[in-house]
Amino acid sequence: MANEQCAMRNFFYLCSPNERNFMTPHTILLTALLYAALLFAVAWFSGRKADNRTFFVGGRRMAWWVVALGMIGAPMSGVSFVSVPGSVADDAFGYLQMVAGFTAGQLVIAFVLVPLFYRLQLTSLYEYLALRFGEAAHRTGALLFLLSKLLLTALKLLVVCRVMQLLVGDPLGIPFGVNVALSTLVVWGFTHRGGVRSVVWTDLLQTACLVGAVLVTIGAIMSHLGYSISTLFEVMKNAPESQIFFFEHNPLSTQTFGKMFVGGLFILVAMTGLDQDMMQRNLSCPTARDSQRNILLTALAQAGVITLLLTLGLLLYRYAESVGIEASGDDLFAAIAIYGGLPLGAGILFVLGLLSSTWSTAGSALTALTTSVIHDLWPAASRGEEEISRLRVRIHSLLALLIGLLVLLFAYGSSESLIHLLYRIVSLSYGPILGLFAFGLSTRRLLRKGWGVTGVCMAAPLLAHLVQQLALRYGGYAIGYELILYNALLTYVGLLLISKRHEN
Repeated sequence: MANEQCAMRNFFYLCSPNERNFMTPHTILLTALLYAALLFAVAWFSGRKADNRTFFVGGRRMAWWVVALGMIGAPMSGVSFVSVPGSVADDAFGYLQMVAGFTAGQLVIAFVLVPLFYRLQLTSLYEYLALRFGEAAHRTGALLFLLSKLLLTALKLLVVCRVMQLLVGDPLGIPFGVNVALSTLVVWGFTHRGGVRSVVWTDLLQTACLVGAVLVTIGAIMSHLGYSISTLFEVMKNAPESQIFFFEHNPLSTQTFGKMFVGGLFILVAMTGLDQDMMQRNLSCPTARDSQRNILLTALAQAGVITLLLTLGLLLYRYAESVGIEASGDDLFAAIAIYGGLPLGAGILFVLGLLSSTWSTAGSALTALTTSVIHDLWPAASRGEEEISRLRVRIHSLLALLIGLLVLLFAYGSSESLIHLLYRIVSLSYGPILGLFAFGLSTRRLLRKGWGVTGVCMAAPLLAHLVQQLALRYGGYAIGYELILYNALLTYVGLLLISKRHEN
């Protein structure tokens, strides 16, 4: 009874230590079901009278400010939501070094890639590779994206499935496979009609939930610790965990400024500018100028949100120490939000932030994968609208099933921090895509006919991984997130070897 009274009184204020408020599995399940219903309502409203063009590029009629607000949270899946705050103990605020690289990468996208893509009126980014190098390069780029996005989407969806299993599945006796199936069904359901238009509006909902969860949790912890705004700044100024820049020369560290900045720049260009998933949103704006405004606003807002996540991480560790909670890393935020005595509102918003960030990200990826398969791997130019619609529905459903199966396989995977695992996959899988586009934009050379381009793009990640291992073993140098640059350079050199001069 005390807990129920505490929950009623304390939506925004902490309970006393003897009246800790815990969210029950039924409360969490109800929150998830209500949010899923809201997603379907938004998808139905935005997907009315949707056609194939609406599904693929939102009809190129989306207001730039709607896209921009949604894009604040769009790249931040559940992995970022739980891993960035949890990483503060080991990495301090060093992640902001990477964010500086992200910001530089946004400028490259806005002023180099966006004008090109709008001038060519592309539906799929990888159609550029067909125009520049031919069909082999086109299909290779699309296959690399397909493989990369499937793996990353499954990894991100695994985050919400694991948390929901601990909080709801295990207490209520729901098998993990049913948990995965339901999450996958939600993602499939709210995107199967509206496509990009539904994704843009649910991105807006995701941003509101994510930012709301972070702000409410920060406010609740500050109240418990007795911090004012000035006190918080003083703590951040003096705490060793708030160190941002790491300039000391340490070849074994992957957290130094140069490595993080360079890695952030190239990862952002690859993961956003050369990623059908992220650019599909930007290309839904009416004009290139609108898209550029969206990208620049997004860059500033994302830097602010990530700073909030890191600040939250510092406060979470301070709070855990004060109440005797031993959780850390990826488990820290969930443990405190659900079981740590925070107000009921913080727990609900945590669940909403986690679900919205993951489901929206997975839905966007599923839409982009469907677009790429149809436009890049399954020639649709000679097909009628009705045939494309039927094909779209089948491929969309098949890809959703495949993502669900990959989540189950990933459940037995690496135990390392998910944010680090995610960027390791990105560094290896997106490097060849970055190399292909860089070669096309920086030279006039053509690739020789045949599938040599595929061989180069398959070999480059293997060689990059080998270089990483050899550099550490024999050179005492640890390659971090900048691995994507080495991967892209190896791809570039390989393409140069199989290229020929452009004949005027």
